[in-house]
Amino acid sequence: MKRPMITLTASLAAILLGTSALAADPELIVFDWAGFENQLLIEAYVAKHGQMPTYAFFGDDDEAFTKMSSGFKADVAHPCAQMIQKYRDAGLIEPWDVSRIPEYPNVAERFKNSPVFADDTGVWFIPTDYAYTAIAYNPDLVPAEDVASLNVFIDPKYAGRTTMPDNTDDTFSLALLATGVSDWTNITEEQFAAAAAWLRLAHANVRTYWADPAQNAQLMKTGEALVSWSWNDGVAAMKAEAIPVVFNRTPAEGAATWFCGYVNFKDAPGSEDKAYDFINAWLDQGSAKGLLSDFGYAHTNEMAMKSISAEDLASGNADPVTGILLTQVPIDPAMRDRMTEEFEMIKSGF
Repeated sequence: MKRPMITLTASLAAILLGTSALAADPELIVFDWAGFENQLLIEAYVAKHGQMPTYAFFGDDDEAFTKMSSGFKADVAHPCAQMIQKYRDAGLIEPWDVSRIPEYPNVAERFKNSPVFADDTGVWFIPTDYAYTAIAYNPDLVPAEDVASLNVFIDPKYAGRTTMPDNTDDTFSLALLATGVSDWTNITEEQFAAAAAWLRLAHANVRTYWADPAQNAQLMKTGEALVSWSWNDGVAAMKAEAIPVVFNRTPAEGAATWFCGYVNFKDAPGSEDKAYDFINAWLDQGSAKGLLSDFGYAHTNEMAMKSISAEDLASGNADPVTGILLTQVPIDPAMRDRMTEEFEMIKSGF
């Protein structure tokens, strides 16, 4: 699920120069969300090797997994937490050697405390970044009391004026929270049915499902949508364009939080040493400021986060949330597949 803000300047540069004209290290292929090819996140890698890695891009976690399962080759990739079990089950990744990652002990324990990520066979996932999915709204046109509850998404008053991500994890997080579930690790049949029913009601109000933060911002800018279930970077994109926006991360029923990181592929085509240089650069304490300034995301490295003031975190909506949170930790892949199938049916009108 994640998903950075792509600046117009960077996009135009890529179009005008072409991918092949951009200096890139052929010995490291990073499979990532478009927009994460940002030097501020890996300054130490560029300082050591004189260029950025080669990047290939995906639009969402399911697309990335499908592509890797179909034979695409990369050295490392940037999935979110709920996908790691699928990569392990498919035999696509191998453990990281954390003795080669000096900052790994500084990654907050709450991002590492799953046997899906680390067990007696090794460490399979290096968490790097996290943020929130919550209600973004136009305060000039939407009263604060209307967005005090997630039920704004099913309020007839906003028929055709809401938007949500075209993303299973976030839409089902919203529906589960709205129906009283803040822990999705053991969903009952009744809870699944209630969430699906609520999501069908919410679908009736949706103008469109946004594919990326830029589209989310455009919908809010034109007024087509007044209320969005949004990521941090979507809000950052709106603020950058002077679009009136408030990000409510504490509605009565709660908000979602997610975290992502890097996996190390088996039989990778490039340099294993450079894969470690890459992850070490990402975990370097200096990368946290670039992650916050350019993406509105927080870093998993606790020591790095201590270098950022509470005021700066709050201005980026990356400070801790005190209300209810559904954390998108790993769940049974079969349940996630079921959510995906249900979401596709709902979008198709069934």
